[in-house]
Formats: sequence, C-alpha cells, structure tokens
Amino acid sequence: MAVSSANQLRIAVVGGGIGGLAAAAFLARAGLVATVYEQAAELREVGAGLVAGPNLVRLLRRLGVMDRLLESAVPLEVGWEFRRWEDGRVLSAENLDACEALYGERTYTMHRADLLSIIQAAVPEGSIRLGARCAGVEIGDDGAVLAFADGSRVAADVVIGADGVHSTIREGMVGSSPATFSGLAAFRALVPVENAPAIARRPTHTLWLGPDHHLVHYPISAGKVINLVAFAPASRDAVESWTATATREEFLAEFEGWDPRLRELIEASGTPGRWALLDRAPLERWSRGPVTLLGDAAHPMFPFFGQGAAQSIEDGAVLARCLAADLTDPSQALQRYQSIRQGRTDRLQTASHRRADVNHLADGPEQQARDAMLAGDDPLAANGWIYSYDADLALASQSR
Repeated sequence: MAVSSANQLRIAVVGGGIGGLAAAAFLARAGLVATVYEQAAELREVGAGLVAGPNLVRLLRRLGVMDRLLESAVPLEVGWEFRRWEDGRVLSAENLDACEALYGERTYTMHRADLLSIIQAAVPEGSIRLGARCAGVEIGDDGAVLAFADGSRVAADVVIGADGVHSTIREGMVGSSPATFSGLAAFRALVPVENAPAIARRPTHTLWLGPDHHLVHYPISAGKVINLVAFAPASRDAVESWTATATREEFLAEFEGWDPRLRELIEASGTPGRWALLDRAPLERWSRGPVTLLGDAAHPMFPFFGQGAAQSIEDGAVLARCLAADLTDPSQALQRYQSIRQGRTDRLQTASHRRADVNHLADGPEQQARDAMLAGDDPLAANGWIYSYDADLALASQSR
C-alpha cells in the first residue's frame, strides 16, 4: 500500500488507556495525526499506583509534560526495598541517590489516573472519540476497516490495537489469545497517609516477601495516599477484572502472622479490589499488514517488575518513529516496530513470570539463598538493562 504524504495517512488507535494515548501523543510529536477510539464515556484509568522508572520518565519529559508529573508524582528516595515477611528485616534496597546520574532521570511513584491525565495533555485536542466500542476489524491489502458497536465503520491506513488484555483487535488479527490460570490473585487498596503506619509513609517502594505471598506499598498522589497491592494464592473462580472486590477480612486472613505494621496498613484500607492473574505466552507476531498491537494487547505481563505502563509508552514512542520514517509503506514500518520491540518485551514478560516464584519461596534453604543473593546485589545497577533503554534511540541503533 502506497501513501503519498503524512496528511493522507489515516491512523486509528483503538483504546484510550495509557498505551493508546501515549501512541497518539508520540505520533503528534512526529508530525502525524491519529484518532483515538475509546469505548468508555470518559477517559479514566482503573487501578491504583505504579512506579515510573527512568525509562518511562525520560519519555514523558520529551512529551513536554514534566511539570504536570511533578505536581502529583512522588520522587522516591529508596526503591525495591525488600523486607522479610514476619519481622520487616531489610534484605536489599536501591539507594536512588545515584539514579539520575546513572540513567538521566529520577524514579517516581504515581496514581495511574494521574499518569493518564499527564499523557492526555500531550494529545492534540479533538482527536479522542469517546463512547466508541470497537466490535471488530477487517484487514485488507489497502488498509483496514473498524466496525463499531453502534453500526458505524471507519477506514484507516493504520490501526493500532491498544485495547488491553481482552483486545478485540488482537482477536481479529491473530485469533484468540488463550490464557492459563496462574494460581495467583492480586489485592489492591488505597490508604489515606494520615491513617498509615510510619513505615508506609516514607518515599520508598517497599516489597515484603513471604511464603506464597508478597506485598508492596508506596506513597502516591503527592504523598497523600499509600498504594497497597498484594499477591496471594487464588482459586480458579477468581475474576480477571480491575473492578472485582474482596473484603478487608479476606485480605487480612491472607497475611495472618505477618509483621504487625502490615496488618495495621491493611486494616486502614477500605474495600480492597481483587483480581486473578492469568498467564499468557508472548505472541509470535503483533503486526499483520496495516494493523499492529501495543501494550497489554501485545505483551501482557505480570506486574512484578513494575514495567507494564512503561512498556506501553515505549511501544508508542518506537511505533511513532517507525511510521514517521516510512510513510510510504506503513505495513513495513509496523513490522520494523515489532522487530525492535519484541525482544525487549519478551524478556520482561519472562523475567516478570519468574519473579513470582522467587518472591514466594517458603522459608528454608532456597529462601535463605535468595535473601543472600539480594543482600549481595546492587539492584540499581542490575536493572540497568531496563532503566537505560531509550526508545528514541532504538530505531537508530537498528539502522546501524
């Protein structure tokens, strides 16, 4: 398919979450116009907190939205502080004093809704269509056609499926993506900082490790709220949904016998959310002709490296540069995007999967070996392959 100019390139982004808006923002930065189709009546991000490492933050800076980030994000002083479940003994921690010197940016925590709003500020006004639920995609040699639930149809030269783990675009392109039961469920809750124990108020990303469980907390929303997320064994009837809930008593029961400060934190929370973690193998391909996938639609991963949002944003940055560099052959540009991104996201999917087993070791020789490894590690340097990645340079490095 030949396209003569950027003005003729019709780009449709399906999904108005973090990844979809990031794609639209980076396309605008590259001089390309995209329309975002979001099924909800308003832009909103369910869930709670996330950690924004240097690889995510440098891209927000390039979008020109750092002033907005600094209004609500919490700059971390300590990252990946691992603690023992029963007494809070520190096993390992990142001193983030060196983070900016090593990687050019600091590490922050923030609410997912704040990040969505921050990215939206870089999306051209009038380019988002709300209440547009995509029901399917037809892929042809000369483009694609999106079908919507209200019966309308939209033709596009490029379709970007940023519609999450239950992606309609992915199903239309490569068929269903079977998921397997991981055996894990996640609890999440928000706690007003004034109700939280002192250990949770620090500007620290803390992870408590114990048998079959782990728990994470850190401040968000300019330090006004503590984000709390925990992982525990799940029954097969658990639901993969950000809107499902549990009771506080169920949450407390999972962490019976843990450090009293954790139980105090859980008791200070409201009704917790609970959702199942389903396991999906990496896709062999993300792109087919003029259609491609981005973020969770392409590479859903366990949250144990805190990189889901960052990888979606990196996808958007690389995709925009690939399209801008090859306007006359979008299909080729999408294949190039996939080839640049796929190895990195596959590696993170695999690493995140393995982390569940490492975090949940029962007390004994393997747990003691893990703790010794953590004590001897420099996690800030060890995660350099994640933090030093520059999405803007990825295309140039492949060209050499």
